[in-house]
Amino acid sequence: MKICIVLGTRPEIIKFSPIIRELEKQGLDYFVLHTGQHYSYNMDRVFFDQLRLPDARYNLDVGSGGHGEQTGKMLAGIEKVLLEEKPNIVLVEGDTNTVLAGALAAVKLGVKVGHVEAGLRSYDRGMPEEINRVLADHCSDLLFAPTGKAKEILLGEGLAEDKVFVTGNTVVDAVFQNLELAKEKASVLSHLGLERGGFFLATVHRQENVDCEERFRGILRGFELVEEKFGLPVVYPIHPRARKQLRAFKIALEKLMLIEPMDYLSFLLLESGARLVLTDSGGVQEEACVLRVPCVTLRDNTERPETLEVGSNVLAGAVPERIVEEAGRMLGVRRDWPNPFGDGKAGQRIVEILKRSFS
Repeated sequence: MKICIVLGTRPEIIKFSPIIRELEKQGLDYFVLHTGQHYSYNMDRVFFDQLRLPDARYNLDVGSGGHGEQTGKMLAGIEKVLLEEKPNIVLVEGDTNTVLAGALAAVKLGVKVGHVEAGLRSYDRGMPEEINRVLADHCSDLLFAPTGKAKEILLGEGLAEDKVFVTGNTVVDAVFQNLELAKEKASVLSHLGLERGGFFLATVHRQENVDCEERFRGILRGFELVEEKFGLPVVYPIHPRARKQLRAFKIALEKLMLIEPMDYLSFLLLESGARLVLTDSGGVQEEACVLRVPCVTLRDNTERPETLEVGSNVLAGAVPERIVEEAGRMLGVRRDWPNPFGDGKAGQRIVEILKRSFS
């Protein structure tokens, strides 16, 4: 068995880290192909170093661009590598253009595809991520569903039950494993002058939020109102895309604590120490749930409905008054919800399924 892991964004590195560690532990034949979707491999190398992962063997460095241009470059580059390496299976994770390109390149060459985090749906086809995850699921041979609900969605779309495996979400493995590594950076809160439970953490980066002036202004105004009403600072590590749009829309922020994007381990410590998280990130919704930090999601839908069901998360959209209202509600919840994403052994299960499938 020879495995090709295709990744291209930092969340994919994080969620693949438990699988890579398990493959290393068992001495199995695999390699990593980095597409460079969000950043160059050189910029992402710090993630590999921090998480103590082996280097990627291939680096496409496709960079940013329109969806068609970016996906096309990745498709061509991945195909070339697959023809040279001849793996038995390509693993992709999540819902990015990298996932779509990796799955398409593999299936067109007759190489099997395994989709980690299969079966997530927002039912909003206006989101590029929704298109990517649906197409990836429907051309995959092995579907690693994080929850029973995700499995039901896949079966409801007509996918064969013998392709679907409920493994738990590797985000749980990643949070547990990487939080141990993060403790070596325990000075991050004191460096920022923060105390555990004494601040709110905000992230907003999705295209539908930061590229729409009305929504972006509404969300940022919501952050300001939250800070005013509850008397705690809102810490906002600002994504490069969001900073660019701040300038484009001529938005001036005076009250929020804007900081540069953080490395993953520092962010994980910040997240675990926050009183509340406000985000439009799917991964952060999951991490907050696992860490038992209440979450307010700045979207009108989520492909992580399990977080809503257990009470760790609530949808607030982009209306300032609603963001404040939902923040107040989540500040009052008990942090004893069950974790719906598994026991932290998803990576191990996925590797065992791969071994059985190719034995």
